[in-house]
Order: sequence, then C-alpha cells, then structure tokens
Amino acid sequence: MKKVVFIMLLGVVSFAKAQVDPHFSQYYMHPLWLNPALTGAINGDYRVALIDRNQWSGVTNAFSTQGLMGDITTDKNINFGLSLLQESAGDAGYKYFNGLASISYSGIRLGKQGLKVISFGMSGGLVNRRFDFSKAYFGNQYTQYLGFDPTKTSGEHFGTRSSTTLDLSAGVAYYDGDPDKKVNFFGGFSAAHLNQAKDMFVDTSINNGKVPMRFTLHGGARILLSDRASIVPNAVIMKEAGATEMMLGGYLQMAATDDFDVMGGLNYRVGDAFYPYIGVNFNNWIVGLSYDINASKLGAGATASSYEFSIMYSNKKATDKGYFKCPRF
Repeated sequence: MKKVVFIMLLGVVSFAKAQVDPHFSQYYMHPLWLNPALTGAINGDYRVALIDRNQWSGVTNAFSTQGLMGDITTDKNINFGLSLLQESAGDAGYKYFNGLASISYSGIRLGKQGLKVISFGMSGGLVNRRFDFSKAYFGNQYTQYLGFDPTKTSGEHFGTRSSTTLDLSAGVAYYDGDPDKKVNFFGGFSAAHLNQAKDMFVDTSINNGKVPMRFTLHGGARILLSDRASIVPNAVIMKEAGATEMMLGGYLQMAATDDFDVMGGLNYRVGDAFYPYIGVNFNNWIVGLSYDINASKLGAGATASSYEFSIMYSNKKATDKGYFKCPRF
C-alpha cells in the first residue's frame, strides 16, 4: 500500500501542481536546457549530447528522464540548437515531453583578443504532459479485506488527459575563454516558461491555471592548479513558483595524456542528495557517470538513490586547444 501511494505521489502530484520540471545532476551536460544562451558555447563547429537519468530506481516505475541535444556555430556569431527532453513516472503512465529550438548571438566580445564573451539566447517549442487514467489507482478502489479492487469505480473524473502548450525561454551567459589565465569565470541567467501558458492539468486556483516561470542562475570558475590539472567549482540555483533547488560542488580534471583527461568530483543538492561524479575526456568525446546518494527525509538506501549517464561529442578545432568556454559538468 505504501508503494502504491508513493507511486501516485510521483505520477499524479507532479502534474497536479505543474511546478515540477525534469532536472539533471550533470546539468552542464545538457546546456541548452539549462540556458539557451549556451547554444554554440563550444570550441568547435558542432556538438551532440545524450543524457539518461533514472531516479529512485529501487521504486517501481519511478522517474526516468532522457535528454538529447545538438547545436552548431556559424562564422556570423549566430548559433542554432535543438533540445529534446522526455520524462516518465509512476504506474499511471505520466509522460512529459519538451522540444525546443534555440538561437543565440555571441558577438559581444571583450578584451584585447575578444576571448571574454557575452551571449544572448532564446528558445521556443512545445511541452506535452499526459497520463493513462486507466492505470491509476485511487483510494475508493481499496477495500478493507480484498485490498485493491479494479472493478470499483474511482469516483474521479478527468476531462483532460493530455495537454500541449507553447514554451518560450530566454537567457544570457558570460564566459572567459582565455587559455593563458589562471582563473576563468563563467555564468549565466535564464528564464523558462516566459509565456506562462495555461495548462489544462492545473487548477485555476494555482497561479491562475498557468505554468509558472522557472528562473535559473548558474556559474563557476576553472582554476588552473598546474599545466595538467584544474579544479572547477560550480553552482546552480533554480526557482519555480514556491519551489527552489540549489546545487553546489565541483570537480577535478587531470590530464593523463595529451588526449585523455580524467575527472572526478562531488556536488550537493541542498536538502536532497550528494552526488559523486566521475568522467573521462578523450579526443572529442566526454563520458560521465554520477550517482545520487539521498540525504533527504525520504530516507537513504537504494530505493531513494539515482544514477545518471551522459555522453557528449564535439568536433573541437585544433587551433582552440586549451580554449575554455564552459565546464564539462
């Protein structure tokens, strides 16, 4: 019974409040979702990335999230990208899909070499939320002696089981790409759901039935320790209606060879989880793995933990060796 109730909290409460967006621990491995101004923030012509998150994997049909993105740069400082994200949760078959096309302008360059860059970006697309009412369990369908009885009516009525709305976002980012500096700062701010579209899953008494905006502030620095090692502290704060999420941490990157780096670090999602991270950077590939160790009232253990796998490819320019734009993670 506890597991059934928990699954319903995962699958039903998330769309009832409409204030839960999917998120990643390795948030910089899906930069277009983090901030559209990061479109084209690469030392190359293009990149593609895939990220997979399985949250609370010990619980039946808990959150499963996948993200796919790609972006390209041009010699006109206009960059283009595409971000696809889907999430499923709960026995009720709750599905979330977000598809966004983004564009950024990175022509504001400071310093003698123009390696300090200010970028502006925006994105637009669709968000779809849906669930399978026939798979949901309700309290009226339980009896004292027989337990769950699917033949009993739930007493619930849903006029809408799928909702598709327009989604608009915008942001600004800054990064210092000077390879000769000991400390390179980076950061940005973005606002999602700017149009605050009306969501049919939301009670009109909650934000007038509109999807609330999500504000994100992110940043950090690359600090050179030696010719072959650097440390990258980073942080992100996200706020959406009454919900706030803050992540703090960093990672160490060391060069094993000229074409092979290893990375390792630890982040903390305040009030929720610690997540260690390991990764490798070889040739044009970056592969990362993180594992969330629950630290909230949900309780520690396998049922409350999560893992995340990411892979990214970018065709780095040989002339840009050492050029720094954004962190690997």
